[in-house]
Amino acid sequence: MNTSARGRIPAFVGADAAAALLAEHPSWQSARVVKAVPDRAQMPVRARALEEGKRVYMAASKLAAQKPFHLLDPKTLTIPPQEAADRHTAARFARPVDLNEMPHVDLVVCGSVAVNTGGVRLGKGAGYSDIEVALLNEAGLIGSSTLIATTVHELQIVDGQLPETDHDFRVDLIITQNRVVECSPYRRPPGILWESLSPEAIEAIPALASRKP
Repeated sequence: MNTSARGRIPAFVGADAAAALLAEHPSWQSARVVKAVPDRAQMPVRARALEEGKRVYMAASKLAAQKPFHLLDPKTLTIPPQEAADRHTAARFARPVDLNEMPHVDLVVCGSVAVNTGGVRLGKGAGYSDIEVALLNEAGLIGSSTLIATTVHELQIVDGQLPETDHDFRVDLIITQNRVVECSPYRRPPGILWESLSPEAIEAIPALASRKP
């Protein structure tokens, strides 16, 4: 495990193997559009998706851009997939897009600090992944058939309960370097729960500010 992981999704030994195991799952094999987090731990997932010809959408840093997602399209990339999958490189080479420019997402891949076998996950605590999923859900870009996966080290899977709020989503698949854990289906938040967001948080994210009722 990365010992300097405070305040971030930890990179982990075995991330390449976890990405390879995810690639064997039917939900991955049928996916043409993948929404993936920009964290280093999921870089092998993004690279593999691009190598296999899948379009990859990544969120802009803190969702602070007017167009909050970056599109990496393997058909138009002028650099190798492994290089394009790096979040810093992607920010330079990807095309910024808004929600109304995106197609339906077949698979969502998120990062986790910890997760249990019920699919409850802990992120960095800022809530950006929850907002991304809420935006996609409200825009009709994901549905009940869109699986959410996370790649983690075995040590990040915990026994027992984890804290959870109404706006948190659960994952459907947990993939380590050794195994795939399929979690029970669980109701997801239907979209943005405005009452859970502070005015400051809404104003800091243009995609939220422009959609506030």
